[in-house]
Amino acid sequence: MAWPRRYKPQEVEARLREFWQEAGVYHFDPEVEGAVYAIDTPPATVSGLLHLGHCYSYSHTDFMARFWRMNGRRVFYPMGYDDNGLPTERLVERTMGIRAGEVGRERFIEICLQVSRDMEREYEALWSRLGLSVDWRYTYRTIDEHSRRVSQRSFLDLYRQGRAYRRQAPTIWCTECGTAIAQAELNDLERPSTFYTLAFRLENGDTLPIATTRPELLPACVAVFVHPADGRLAHLLDQEAAVPLFGQAVPVLADPEADPEKGTGAVMCCTFGDATDVEWWYRHRLPLQQVVDRQGRLNELAGEFAGLPLTQARQRIVEALEAQGRLLGQQPLEQSVRVHERCDTPVEYIVTPQWFIRLLDAKEELIEAGRQVHWYPPHMQARYQAWVENLGWDWCISRQRSYGVAFPVWYCQDCGAVVLAEEDELPVEPSARPPGRRCACGGDAFRPEEDVMDTWATSSLTPQIAGRWGGNEALYQQVFPMSLRPQAHEIIRTWAFYTIAKSHFHFGQLPWRDVAISGWGLAPEGLGKISKSRGGGPMSPLDMIERYSADAVRYWAGSTGPGKDSIISEEKIQLGVKLVNKLWNVARFSQRFLAGYRPPPRPPALSPADRWILARTQRLVRRVSALFQQYDYAAAKSETENFFWKDLADNYIEMAKLRLYNGDGAGGAGARYALYQVLLTTVKLLAPLLPYVTEEIYQQLFAPLEGAASIHKSAWPTVDEALDDEVAESSGQTLVDIATAVRRYKSERSLPLGSELPRLQLAPPAGRPARSLAEAVEDLQSITRAQVVEVVERLDPALLEIPPAGAVRLALVPVE
Repeated sequence: MAWPRRYKPQEVEARLREFWQEAGVYHFDPEVEGAVYAIDTPPATVSGLLHLGHCYSYSHTDFMARFWRMNGRRVFYPMGYDDNGLPTERLVERTMGIRAGEVGRERFIEICLQVSRDMEREYEALWSRLGLSVDWRYTYRTIDEHSRRVSQRSFLDLYRQGRAYRRQAPTIWCTECGTAIAQAELNDLERPSTFYTLAFRLENGDTLPIATTRPELLPACVAVFVHPADGRLAHLLDQEAAVPLFGQAVPVLADPEADPEKGTGAVMCCTFGDATDVEWWYRHRLPLQQVVDRQGRLNELAGEFAGLPLTQARQRIVEALEAQGRLLGQQPLEQSVRVHERCDTPVEYIVTPQWFIRLLDAKEELIEAGRQVHWYPPHMQARYQAWVENLGWDWCISRQRSYGVAFPVWYCQDCGAVVLAEEDELPVEPSARPPGRRCACGGDAFRPEEDVMDTWATSSLTPQIAGRWGGNEALYQQVFPMSLRPQAHEIIRTWAFYTIAKSHFHFGQLPWRDVAISGWGLAPEGLGKISKSRGGGPMSPLDMIERYSADAVRYWAGSTGPGKDSIISEEKIQLGVKLVNKLWNVARFSQRFLAGYRPPPRPPALSPADRWILARTQRLVRRVSALFQQYDYAAAKSETENFFWKDLADNYIEMAKLRLYNGDGAGGAGARYALYQVLLTTVKLLAPLLPYVTEEIYQQLFAPLEGAASIHKSAWPTVDEALDDEVAESSGQTLVDIATAVRRYKSERSLPLGSELPRLQLAPPAGRPARSLAEAVEDLQSITRAQVVEVVERLDPALLEIPPAGAVRLALVPVE
């Protein structure tokens, strides 16, 4: 087959994708023996178009899958789509312009299913183009039948353990999404606000100034708190204060959570403005006056302000306070507000009936479980631990939405008891049919639970879903616990934590051995993190792949180590193109010497340059293998790339060219042997990162002799101790130093690097054997273009001495 002059990635990549799929290169075979490397692949949330940030993080997982596959592991690499729950609902609302209340729940669910199916086809197309070595036969959706069965089975088990419970309690509420959310779904958002100082009236007629950013909550004020050690206000304890504008009398109480440095030192407690209000309400057994409804409006407690949205209500109430002389002052400030991560809406705290998973009593056990996981990078374990230590709420898993996994629950209309589905009935839709038995009280009238589960309640079970827990036990026993959980750092508090918690509660063991954390792909020019639900960034990943190649995009993705963010850089993608083309050109050059070549079982006679490059290769294999094992694919890429450019392409090939052109005579056998071994090793070391061009080179040059049908099923390089020679490395480095000195001489005189030199003399230091230099004369002629190379004790004074190469002095006949 003729070797094309130019590498054409679009043609090659399409052909190789088809080859990999037809040959089943990435198929997991549960019937064969051998160690398993199972990956708990992140199921992409179906909330918008994928962007280059996804290519960044998903490439990292693929690097590791390919590395371990070449190391003989049976790699279980499924793909999932997280397409149930709020994110997909929000996508439908945004793209279709409809809400469940407008078209009916059943029709809305149908639309969600169709939109998610269409989006998932686009996701799969991108992952395939990127070259992910996924076994597509093990694809799941978190809304599919098996996922719903697993999620409902988990709920039943947690309920029987006493961990799942339902109660009426203050919950974190998003008024935009119309649902309760969990603590882990909160972000902090800095925004401008105003501190309003209001005049509360004490029993003796004195004014108690209190500062607040939320005067709209005055109708819900139930107490005033001061710090017990605040001597300025201690005399007010056990008195009552009248709330301005609304008039209710509330007690003045002491609590150490009141900050004497904030505002006036006295703070009003409303039910509820924030989590501190909730804590005070529980601790001091305060009455409940809930003034904010589920739509984010004031209710009838607000009197004339009832029905107003919160922002408008705040403005109107401030105006009324000012008119009555009860507004003492106002001061602008920057305020950190808790917002829902999915829509940036400030959350409220509303008393509603919700389902929870009990976590707070197991915090120490969950912290210890996190310590047993291997985190890459290691400092990410501290993020996990800090989150668990500061957890203040049990996990609210119910959502007041239309689309998601149903709770397998009914309520008896006679006695109110919870009636659970049987496991052999799962998955069930309680709204579609009653339970298959009467209530224990004898009642046969039931009300279905209409809430759906939080999407994390299902995606926290991805090891069980992907491993077919309860559906294919033989497979599940092979892949669980899994080897790797790859994920982003911002969902340590959700996906990692909830998965560890579920695995601990259900099975008493870790869900996986390793967690590899990816950073974010950041938009250029300071635009920050890109998000598929908010536009997906300025560069389309398919456009980048089409323009530059999948390997080039993967090159950029592999340029930054675990846990680190990376700016999306078209310049780095272009550097990937440069590397791909150079690798192709080196292979094309080598093809004329290696086509049909069969290396002997033992090395032939080797020159110092051959021994050097082979020794450098052993060191590289040892180092790169260790880096991959520590999930440091970026350092592995960097070291392999540097070796390829500097050692192989720039130096060794230039040294060996004369001998290569000589064929098997005059050292040619050693050059061919070294070139074969080193190029094959380099291509294999780059294969996890650049799967397409390395496969094409392997198929053209190495497949017939190596035996593996694909480079990605071939054996990872191992160190040949017989070639691991420090002396050879040192001697070879001297050759490189000599070549560098000559190149510098030519460059300083604006001479082409290919300019011939009539004569070059080398004088090693006294006492150092000159034999290795004498053996390398032909290689030095090749790389320096010197017609004559002489190894001497003293330089000829008639020659021009140039700066030395280390300890070796150099002189040459000047070239004009």
